[in-house]
Amino acid sequence: MYSSIEVEERALVIKSCYWPLIHMAEQNIPIGIEASAVTLEIIDQIDPEWIVALKRNIQNKQTEFIGSGYAQLIGPLVPSDVNRWNQKLGLDVYEELLGVKPSLVLVNEMAYSGGMASHYHEVGYDGIIMEWNNPRSAHPEWENEWRYFPQKAIGTGGETIPLIWADSIAFQKFQRFVHGEFTLTEFTAYLQGQASDSDRYFPLYSNDVEIFNYRPGRYSTEAHFGENDEWKRIIELYKYLDQQEWCELVYPSQVLGGMECNPGGNSLKLESASQPIPVKKQVKYNINRWALTGRDDLNINTTCYQKYSDLVNSGNQSQDVWIELCYQWSSDFRTHITMKRWREYKSSLTSKKDHHKMFKAPSNWDSLDLPHEGPTWHVYQDSNHLSAQSRSLKVMFNMHKGMTINACTFKAVIDQPLFGTLDHGYYDDISLGADFFSGHSIIEIPGQHKITDLAKVSPRVLLDEVGSGIQIEAENSSAGISSMIMLEGDVLSIHKHLRLSNGRRLARVHPLIFTLNEQVWDQNTLFYATQNGHESFERHLIKNRQIDHSQSFSLLISAENALGATGGIVEIGDSDKILRFQHDPQQAALIPFIVYRPMPDGKALIRLMYSAREIDETFMENSNVKEDEIWASVQVTASQVEE
Repeated sequence: MYSSIEVEERALVIKSCYWPLIHMAEQNIPIGIEASAVTLEIIDQIDPEWIVALKRNIQNKQTEFIGSGYAQLIGPLVPSDVNRWNQKLGLDVYEELLGVKPSLVLVNEMAYSGGMASHYHEVGYDGIIMEWNNPRSAHPEWENEWRYFPQKAIGTGGETIPLIWADSIAFQKFQRFVHGEFTLTEFTAYLQGQASDSDRYFPLYSNDVEIFNYRPGRYSTEAHFGENDEWKRIIELYKYLDQQEWCELVYPSQVLGGMECNPGGNSLKLESASQPIPVKKQVKYNINRWALTGRDDLNINTTCYQKYSDLVNSGNQSQDVWIELCYQWSSDFRTHITMKRWREYKSSLTSKKDHHKMFKAPSNWDSLDLPHEGPTWHVYQDSNHLSAQSRSLKVMFNMHKGMTINACTFKAVIDQPLFGTLDHGYYDDISLGADFFSGHSIIEIPGQHKITDLAKVSPRVLLDEVGSGIQIEAENSSAGISSMIMLEGDVLSIHKHLRLSNGRRLARVHPLIFTLNEQVWDQNTLFYATQNGHESFERHLIKNRQIDHSQSFSLLISAENALGATGGIVEIGDSDKILRFQHDPQQAALIPFIVYRPMPDGKALIRLMYSAREIDETFMENSNVKEDEIWASVQVTASQVEE
């Protein structure tokens, strides 16, 4: 399923990359082999003898098989039910083809959330394999010695599952050695530097094998192997290490034997407020690469959510339809997928949502003459502002700034605005010398000025026939952004329609941004919570720590972190109140970012930003798209925390 490999190349990959694994095991080199179930099914169709050989090696205890699910999907980005099906279907295929239920599972792309730990625990895995480097970077309180011993990962329900570390620096050095960039002496000196007077465990390699004696052709900088047999070099390394007194080669499951050692067995939360979904390797490899970039990640994820909803609503428990959905959510369709495979994949997806209905007022809604004082809503305006007030909700909009929200007050919760606009000069720090709005859109195209909908507008206000709901429409034609705001009861909903001309282009698109009124939030108990691949919420206390999920890594990588928000909900709250922001992933599988920046004077910048597009090296432009449209909707409610 490797994204850069064409279907007709798969037989060569099996021959060049997969058979050497079998031969390694037959030389009594202890290895674990991980494969998704769909990969095994594809191999079984092309070269069934490889499956027979792998099964034989497993039975002869020459190889440990490590699971990962039916498809290599990114767990923190898909609904809980899909993750549950993916693991169940994977175990069924492993049993059918290999006659084994794996005891260990590899976190797909090592994109981890506490919800995934819960899923692996639920289906009965004895342990997970996850990268050390990124979680460690977000947890300075951890002891460095913990990297050499198995630990326990804490799931969303407080349950724990044994954890074996992978190491990105180690596997990248292994790759460089095999590709000829390091000598055997240089590489083994690095390994020996991990040794100690007492026993430790260290992962030699835990990544793809499609890059040895084969080149997927993804990058122009790929090392050339020419006449060199890279698998011969790998085997020579293993045999050399097997002869050394300072190390011993062991199977992955044997690492769990170190759980009772003093540095092992600690119960750890791998995720954190600043890094809610850690991913393997350097920061440029983050969760956004499967959510918002690629050839069209936002729309294919949205379509998968639509299909998921249809299955849930129909109660369809057929394995075939869930197999297809897990397959369609595979990570490789979302990165460097070849054009040929992309076209085939796209033909299997059908989007059914009519976004235009969101922007069309029902025929029984009437335009309002202002001021309006009805039994439910009072609506009035002056030269700059439009205000709407009911018994439970009060919202002031700035007509000079595209109907951004000056202040939004949920009266039953608190008599002050929970979010709105912080004017220029609110913060003393010159780096924050700007207006911080709520309810606006920003489009950033490299090398160009920002596109926003902050211009002056003349809104159209409508009232439903019974007077219970208000709809406000505004159009910023120069920016290509339309806004529609709904007020009903104690619910505020904002809908955006963004139109980018000249095709699908490199751009960073944040269709909705909210700025919280930091004065009314208790900074000591402030938290955010969401669902990242499990139905349970993952809650992170902020505790005055600087957080910026939207921070750019480089000119090529526009964001470093994000939330999965797989239930479509983000909560921001403190000890006595909660703001709930809800979007529908079936309309647009938006990705939320949290920004929290504490100031020396006690103030703080608190923002929730929704992204519909980011930039990284997987992003592909498409000039064939006449008009690139993005639809986004977020509903906001508030409540008090029950005692």
